[in-house]
Amino acid sequence: MNRIIIAITGASGAIYAKCLMDALVKLKDQYDAVGVVMSDNAKIVWETELGNKDYTQYPFTFYQKNDFNAPFASGSAQYNIMYVVPCSMGTLGRIASGVSDDLVTRAADVILKERRKLILVARETPYNLIHIKNMETVTLAGGIICPATPSFYSQPKTIEEAVMTVVHRMLDLGGLKNPSFRWGS
Repeated sequence: MNRIIIAITGASGAIYAKCLMDALVKLKDQYDAVGVVMSDNAKIVWETELGNKDYTQYPFTFYQKNDFNAPFASGSAQYNIMYVVPCSMGTLGRIASGVSDDLVTRAADVILKERRKLILVARETPYNLIHIKNMETVTLAGGIICPATPSFYSQPKTIEEAVMTVVHRMLDLGGLKNPSFRWGS
């Protein structure tokens, strides 16, 4: 059974984290645990972009950004999927450099060293060469870069529907079954 980490950083795009957590609530039969860590900036961005503090309402276990006693700070806890959503370029750079200075970067380091699924939902535009090289480094280390770039095959009518095209892709990358639009179906 899956054990999932969600790291929410301060990049714009809190709606991606919200929609992922909403989807995971509906998929609760596919995991044993979900641990969430939010940066201080992530809380500010969530409140600014979404106009609420609903991140406190999810049935997941929340950890402080410097809580190195969180289970997923060690590979022995066997968390097997980590989403960094949205992933700031600063977080990407620290992960790519192996800097484990908080729970987000330590958890990512653990996921990579254990050869498990690390999915970074990059939310920046445009990318500079440093961003691209950091993405390359993480990819070579086994991580997956999943840009927060919606698809339009399903003809989304709302912002949430467009966001869900990325969230469904994230769930697919994590190996979770979900009811998403499938090309040619």
